[in-house]
Amino acid sequence: MASLSRVLRVAAARPRQSPTRGLGPCNLSSASGPTAEKSVPYQRTLKEGQSTSVVAQGPSRPLPSTANVVVIGGGSLGCQTLYHLAKLGMSGAVLLERERLTSGTTWHTAGLLWQLRPSDVEVELLAHTRRVVSRELEEETGLHTGWIQNGGLFIASNRQRLDEYKRLMSLGKAYGVESHVLSPAETKTLYPLMNVDDLYGTLYVPHDGTMDPAGTCSTLARAASARGAQVIENCPVTGIRVWTDDFGVRRVAGVETPHGSIQTPCVVNCAGVWASAVGRMAGVKVPLVAMHHAYVVTERIEGIQNMPNVRDHDASVYLRLQGDALSVGGYEANPIFWEEVSDKFAFGLFDLDWEVFTQHIEGAINRVPVLEKTGIKSTVCGPESFTPDHKPLMGEAPELRGFFLGCGFNSAGMMLGGGCGQELAHWIIHGRPEKDMHGYDIRRFHHSLTDHPRWIRERSHESYAKNYSVVFPHDEPLAGRNMRRDPLHEELLGQGCVFQERHGWERPGWFHPQGPAPVLEYDYYGAYGSRAHEDYAYRRLLADEYTFDFPPHHDTIKKECLACRGAAAVFDMSYFGKFYLVGLDARKAADWLFSADVSRPPGSTVYTCMLNHRGGTESDLTVSRLAPSHQASPLAPAFEGDGYYLAVGGAVAQHNWSHITTVLQDQKFQCQLIDSSEDLGMVSIQGPASRAILQEVLDADLSNEAFPFSTHKLLRAAGHLVRAMRLSFVGELGWELHIPKASCIPVYRAVMAAGAKHGLINAGYRAIDSLSTEKGYRHWHADLRPDDSPLEAGLAFTCKLKSPVPFLGREALEQQRAAGLRRRLVCFTVEDKVPMFGLEAIWRNGQVVGHVRRADFGFAIDKTIAYGYIHDPSGGPVSLDFVKSGDYGLERMGVTYSARAHLKSPFDPDNKRVKGTY
Repeated sequence: MASLSRVLRVAAARPRQSPTRGLGPCNLSSASGPTAEKSVPYQRTLKEGQSTSVVAQGPSRPLPSTANVVVIGGGSLGCQTLYHLAKLGMSGAVLLERERLTSGTTWHTAGLLWQLRPSDVEVELLAHTRRVVSRELEEETGLHTGWIQNGGLFIASNRQRLDEYKRLMSLGKAYGVESHVLSPAETKTLYPLMNVDDLYGTLYVPHDGTMDPAGTCSTLARAASARGAQVIENCPVTGIRVWTDDFGVRRVAGVETPHGSIQTPCVVNCAGVWASAVGRMAGVKVPLVAMHHAYVVTERIEGIQNMPNVRDHDASVYLRLQGDALSVGGYEANPIFWEEVSDKFAFGLFDLDWEVFTQHIEGAINRVPVLEKTGIKSTVCGPESFTPDHKPLMGEAPELRGFFLGCGFNSAGMMLGGGCGQELAHWIIHGRPEKDMHGYDIRRFHHSLTDHPRWIRERSHESYAKNYSVVFPHDEPLAGRNMRRDPLHEELLGQGCVFQERHGWERPGWFHPQGPAPVLEYDYYGAYGSRAHEDYAYRRLLADEYTFDFPPHHDTIKKECLACRGAAAVFDMSYFGKFYLVGLDARKAADWLFSADVSRPPGSTVYTCMLNHRGGTESDLTVSRLAPSHQASPLAPAFEGDGYYLAVGGAVAQHNWSHITTVLQDQKFQCQLIDSSEDLGMVSIQGPASRAILQEVLDADLSNEAFPFSTHKLLRAAGHLVRAMRLSFVGELGWELHIPKASCIPVYRAVMAAGAKHGLINAGYRAIDSLSTEKGYRHWHADLRPDDSPLEAGLAFTCKLKSPVPFLGREALEQQRAAGLRRRLVCFTVEDKVPMFGLEAIWRNGQVVGHVRRADFGFAIDKTIAYGYIHDPSGGPVSLDFVKSGDYGLERMGVTYSARAHLKSPFDPDNKRVKGTY
């Protein structure tokens, strides 16, 4: 059997492929199809007794004629979803697997479970998986799932990596996850075979472990069956039946198989790399790609028994304990795409491409030198599915009601399966998951992206290649850029704008004084024979941001913020979602959708939330009442009845659209939702000088009496019709101008010309983040999420609870108010000049009571500001007295800094500046 060192020598001796090789599909894909089955770690537990193919035997049991829900795919997610559906009391749940359980991609997965990730939601999901696999299933069935708790060890070979691990350690304290930062010497004591000469330190998590895919899935299936669910193997799905209701809404009607059909209103697509094909059966776009992912299993290694699993991110390699051997794998910059996904592929593997895999061997030998002379027992190279943002695809598809996704898990389906299976079951039964799953919700993607092959491919490649990269707070993708650009893009680029990407949109991040830094076509980081960009200004600026300290551009953002506070700044916010809600039932729909009273006279603008039935916040937005009009214009459609203009954050516009659409369909409201996001631009002028500047541009009196706060008017700006709104998202006097696309550049130039003598400057979203944090304004999906209520977030003023008007989520809020709030969002300031970005643990009187959701530096008050929800460890309500009486500290990377809690924003708590009082 070849040793790892010999493999390295052979690979090095092979001629390299031509660097001029093109990027056509054939060059990125495997040259050969799947090979015969190979020896894998799970052979005895999974395939014992399968001497003949089960394909010819027909389904493992007769198909029912009807079902309440049909899960397609018998891998980790399918089995976890079925189990949790049954556990939550769903009757008539059926799982259809085209071959045998785990036969697609689950059977060959490494089965690692790491409890700490740089996401609070993922830490919660992983904790649930661990509970199910390590304890609950065995208690319920008496069967051992194959769980092994051997611990996990994260390797840091540079300071930034160790800082990242310290952040994880601090977050883990908020969730009770034990972890320890070890010195190189301590690491050597724990893992004697490890080379620690090049280490800064490690993070040891003693309760991490390893799952057996076959044992876990078979136990899940038995537990689900015991609760009345049905598992039917050898039954491929060949079609999805769809019907259209009286309102034109497409809905699931059933599934078709070679052995009959099942009538059902709900289908769950857990088909892994085959999920796109299942989606096409239903007219649903599933944005994922299939790639080869590989590891090798070594021969026996003396002294390796009971060692923890290892992730050496900087070497892009993991080492999984395999009894008395190791599995060695990782993520490379040049993964092989599986272009033609075969529907006949089951328990199959690909030939391992040693030229691609060699980089992992080098890293593994450096970390555990004994591997250099250790033989290779088997190779495992199978398909896995990967998504454009390296997050799973879950939730109800916007194209088809009753069609849910549970796929695209980026080779993390085993470790996330329990948590995600539970949330998906809640989603199906109750219409919403319990946790904030927006980051996984398929509705996060704009419809123009989910069917764009180049964008999906580029972003999925970059996500795979950067899977082990340090997660920095201000990183941006280089792939799939310039998909959606607003009318001011080129204008601002020429003025030094450094753009951020949010779901396809290019939005201003900050302004670089040294000139333009355009985003170039994706170069695949030089992989596949592509030529990596040289002297790439945008990439160089991004690299400067790769720090957990204050970034080099801190002073540039400070200048933008203080200009807004002292004079004025103009923000291009054209990427905002802009919708019209109009029609005969528009007022009924608005009363039900929006937590605030938006049925005010035309010309009014209201800040409000949209809630779900559990009282969680699905969105915060502004809603402007419109006067009826029989003539359409670029700034309003023609409509009868009532009309509203909605402005929502661009990063969550698709989520808002889908939420509103779903509510309108469920309530059968007779009204239209019109998307004008691409037709309108939007600039916001904020600061003490904003009135003086705009008075020269707009043909109206802008005094407090003539143009009060929270109102809007149709006006002319430099001769162009615009909708002006007096609003602020940074806590200053200011106006938004909503502008027809063709008028954006002349209006923007007129504003800049008028503002020149007043000190007006361009500013971006990095400044917005700082300014709004300083003022205490909420950011949806940061300190305001679908599992946070407006009462907990300090937004009770957005809820019409004093009126008798019903609205979605009202009952849940009333119950929460009566019972007392179990947590509250609290503002903290830190005197020490230290950067914070979120995930820091919050200490109160020596106990951890939460973690920071959002943090930034406030330049006007010259302090770090953080927001986080705190709870009472005793389980009681969190009163205002509880908040005020505590002694607080925020733990950043293992160091706790004294913090002060605030019940009001520390900046302009009386809101004088918004009113124009300076």
